[in-house]
Amino acid sequence: MKLSVVIPVFNEKENILACYDELVKCFEAKLPEKKYDYEIIFSNDGSKDGCIELLEKYVEDKSLEHGKVIIHNEKVNSGKGKAVRLGVLDSSGDIIVYTDCDLAYGVDIIVEMLEKFQSGNADILLGSRAISQDGYSGYGFMRKLASKTYLKLLSFFAGFKHSDSQTGLKMFKGERGRKAFALCEVNGWAFDLEFLMISEKMGAVIEEYPVRIINHKKSKIKLVSDSLKMLRDVRMIKRRVKKLNV
Repeated sequence: MKLSVVIPVFNEKENILACYDELVKCFEAKLPEKKYDYEIIFSNDGSKDGCIELLEKYVEDKSLEHGKVIIHNEKVNSGKGKAVRLGVLDSSGDIIVYTDCDLAYGVDIIVEMLEKFQSGNADILLGSRAISQDGYSGYGFMRKLASKTYLKLLSFFAGFKHSDSQTGLKMFKGERGRKAFALCEVNGWAFDLEFLMISEKMGAVIEEYPVRIINHKKSKIKLVSDSLKMLRDVRMIKRRVKKLNV
């Protein structure tokens, strides 16, 4: 069995080497006992800070016993959604997970989710802050309020019944995930919702898993402008998903 880990990258010079080191340290130690190999796919979204060149130089003389590193290098910045989509479509894993380069939710949570995934019947395991007792620990009052309000609005307009579509940590079956992402078109922040709604249309079983942010970094989301764009994307997604014949 193989686990594919997709990491979207945009100007992550401060995080990318630590991300590589933490993932490799965890996976080399813990995945063999679960009979898993792994691949880490860094999907570059037109970074301009030299982070990909830094990573390429860093990994060129490293040998991994149980895994490999793939760098998908797009020269033009198109959005996180496209970076994740291309990474997923490049993957070959039986199970795929995507998370951010700052490893906001840590690395051990990936292994925990894999154990849950193996013992359950879900096609998609959706990380959720909303069902975690301390999911919003470390958030300031306004950021917590804005995040929860934002999710409520998205769920209302999209008709999405799960609690947290936007957590940057999702695990899913490889074949199903690649088929769903092949139908996705959104390059911006609404890509998570598009993937989940298409997957639901395809009959996927979605379950939630409690997560919390342990590495707090400055958000790249522009609350007002990105929220308005996401709501526009949601309307487009609903129309497209309704017409899909899958």
